Amino acid sequence: MDNNLNYKKRVADKMLMDQLEAAGVVLIQGPKWCGKTTTAIQAAKSIKYMDWPREMEKNLFMAEENPEALLDGEVPRLIDEWQLAPQLWDAARFIVDRRGKPGQFIFTGSAVPADRSLIHHSGTGRFAWLTMRPMSLWESGESNGKISLTDLFAKHISSASAPDHSLDDLCYLICRGGWPSSITMNKQAALRQSKNYVAAICESDISRVDNVKRDASFTRRLLRSYARNQGSQIPVSTICADLSSNEGGSMSEDTISSYIAALKKIFVIEDMPAWNPNLRSKTAIRTSDTRYFVDPSVATAALGLGPKDLQNDLNTLGLMFETLAVRDLRVYAESIDGDVFHYRDKNGLECDAVIHLHNGSYGLVEIKLGGSKLENEGAESLKKLSKIIDKEKMNEPSFMMVLTGVGSYAYQRKDGVLVVPIGCLKN
Repeated sequence: MDNNLNYKKRVADKMLMDQLEAAGVVLIQGPKWCGKTTTAIQAAKSIKYMDWPREMEKNLFMAEENPEALLDGEVPRLIDEWQLAPQLWDAARFIVDRRGKPGQFIFTGSAVPADRSLIHHSGTGRFAWLTMRPMSLWESGESNGKISLTDLFAKHISSASAPDHSLDDLCYLICRGGWPSSITMNKQAALRQSKNYVAAICESDISRVDNVKRDASFTRRLLRSYARNQGSQIPVSTICADLSSNEGGSMSEDTISSYIAALKKIFVIEDMPAWNPNLRSKTAIRTSDTRYFVDPSVATAALGLGPKDLQNDLNTLGLMFETLAVRDLRVYAESIDGDVFHYRDKNGLECDAVIHLHNGSYGLVEIKLGGSKLENEGAESLKKLSKIIDKEKMNEPSFMMVLTGVGSYAYQRKDGVLVVPIGCLKN
């Protein structure tokens, strides 16, 4: 089928092709508007849009009566918004078993199926999962990609110049987010996109995910509370108290937890798990997840903040930049077979991001806006953490990096710590 000549290449492109060589079905999941379908189309030979209004009723009927008919077509066949008909999962598994070949189907979905009881097989051995997120700065063209995570893990360290991003530019990139449709818009339209995205979450998406009617006004208040607590490990009880004190009333912790679960099912919230390394001391490691949205623009739009507001509040700017940096690190890490974690212990020592590859290699990252003072603070924190890791049971870190929002150069300090502006980074 015809591919989009204006398509901006994504980090997930190669991941998708690799998975199609290994699995019968590749499930691409992630938030709405992040580009899942457009990316899948580049590899697909035929397509079925399950939510096409003109055929949706017929598609759902066929999913009940004859799901194999929906899966019939040149392969790889793309089934878009597959979660509307969970019966397709078992049908695809059966066809993959019968054909005995990889690369048969691509499923895309912006939510977890509402009724998982219709799925009877785990998919083990037939399905592969691929998570897509909004565009990283490398994908949107705002990073020059001169510093590669792959190279850093291979100990290939080099210096590089960074794009001429000002603090104003960074504030805009945070508020615009990485939504593919907004990349080519004028600035006002792009910022409006983020606000529209949050409105859609509150008014529709959070209820459609599992057909449970949820209050739009409370959803918006919950998103604001989550945004105020980005990058922290607060429990639901603290969110409940925050809503009571800042929003004039709350709901029970169980209700708040159910709202948060729904937001995770539509991939709006993506919390970061804790890293648990082997330490030389008996220091207690905090195990709570760190609160994050999948994109910083969700947080700024929920709070009603624009670029000028961030410029006038550097503390908030720092928190929102951290969310942007975590988004990009997740995109890059996943493409090199890694995950991103957070470290914090009972003594208050923490590391904003630990990139841990499945081969056991890892890199330590502190996220700072920029400036020599913050860079020094980040470097000292990284060195302290490195010293307490038990090197007899774990490898040395492949690198220690202070990832900054602004800066003219990427370079290695005399103490071995890297300073890398985010506008230099890629996978």
